[in-house]
Amino acid sequence: MIKLNKVYHMDNLELLKQMDDESVDLIYCDILYNTGKKFRDYNDKLGTPNQAIEWYEPRLIEMKRVLKNTGSIYLQCDYRLVHYLKVEMDKIFGLGNFRNELIWHYKRWTGKSNKYQSLHDNILFYTKANTKEYTFNVQLKDYTEGSKKRKESTLHRFKDGKKYLVTENKGVPECDVWCDIPFIPPSSKERVGYDTQKPKSLLSRIIKTSSNKGDVVADFFCGSGTSLVVAKELGRQYIGCDISQKAVDITLKRINDL
Repeated sequence: MIKLNKVYHMDNLELLKQMDDESVDLIYCDILYNTGKKFRDYNDKLGTPNQAIEWYEPRLIEMKRVLKNTGSIYLQCDYRLVHYLKVEMDKIFGLGNFRNELIWHYKRWTGKSNKYQSLHDNILFYTKANTKEYTFNVQLKDYTEGSKKRKESTLHRFKDGKKYLVTENKGVPECDVWCDIPFIPPSSKERVGYDTQKPKSLLSRIIKTSSNKGDVVADFFCGSGTSLVVAKELGRQYIGCDISQKAVDITLKRINDL
């Protein structure tokens, strides 16, 4: 029996097959990008793009099964697989359940190159049900300085010679290009010694948007466990999985240190 608030060291397909239908509110996975590289902590090689999608297909089918009808799924990847993966997700989850392709743009010097530098990841966001009943808590971001000045100059109402500032609106809804979340530099205190670690602020935005307190957040490629750490900090329950013992050990330590 799969228990909540645990991290499992096993193949994620085996774990998924043991999980109940409609038992998860939010799935986030920083999947294998199929770079062909062997990192210190894992081998990111699945073959050709078509072979990679064949490997993902049964896992995506199971993810849909365990997701609640009000649930959402976010898959993070890059240019190598995003187009192939979107076609597969359209097939499994339905084209009508595609919500966004989010772009996480970060600044990271990569040296000289004979092409434009690749400085973003793609995050595919789908829901299970083709309705408006899925969980989506709008995240507001602050106005630009120019917008603040224009707003301040136009949001004054005059009555009996007095001036009143209208301040009902606290910001604008977040867009699908995220430029305000930096890449974690090697010297950062947030680093835990695991390749391709993602920043907590990235996971915080996703978890706050597509889940509520007490909901279940699942990550079947949990790596360093950032998604699970943030889920716990935000009052969510979690299920984590990774085939790497090092990943599980790092994740458990981070969670236990909270």
